[in-house]
Amino acid sequence: MRLIVGLGNPGPEYEWTPHNLGFLAVDGLAEQARIRVTRPEGKAYVGRGEFAGEEVILAKPQTFMNLSGVSVRMLLDRYELDPAQMIVLVDDVDLPWGNLRIRERGSAGTHNGLKSIVGAIGTQEFLRIRLGVGPEKVWGELRDYVLSRMGTAERETAAQLVAGATEAIRVIFAEGVSKAMSLFNRKMPPSEDNSK
Repeated sequence: MRLIVGLGNPGPEYEWTPHNLGFLAVDGLAEQARIRVTRPEGKAYVGRGEFAGEEVILAKPQTFMNLSGVSVRMLLDRYELDPAQMIVLVDDVDLPWGNLRIRERGSAGTHNGLKSIVGAIGTQEFLRIRLGVGPEKVWGELRDYVLSRMGTAERETAAQLVAGATEAIRVIFAEGVSKAMSLFNRKMPPSEDNSK
């Protein structure tokens, strides 16, 4: 069994913001797997089913980003899972828009959601799929940028990232993390949509 957690903030005002790309990725995965992520559990909305031959629990913590670890700790305990059995889907402003990176471990960097998880579970040893939302330029505070609504071109790129994350998880389950890293940890060429 695997726990797949998408990070974001609850509420419609955050739905289409770069900081909620983890939620969007779980939604995309849920659609592919035909899993409803609606059951309140462990301070999250969760759904249970099968994806690519593995039993999965999909989760969207409802604690707000900087307390994501509270929910993750509760879910790991509830399902008696180790952090190594978890995949976290998370936005990353240090990666350019459209880029995807799979990491087996590492520090939380500047991401408050990852900081909360590392603090709550006491280890950095968990798989994360980082979804690039880094802007070419930021006018003002970075916090304001990640909580601003995405434009049309950004939404199209976000949809590509969500599809990429779903495929990456499929490869992880079927062929292992190393294979997935070799396929997905590369710079994606800018699409025509991004040039508008």
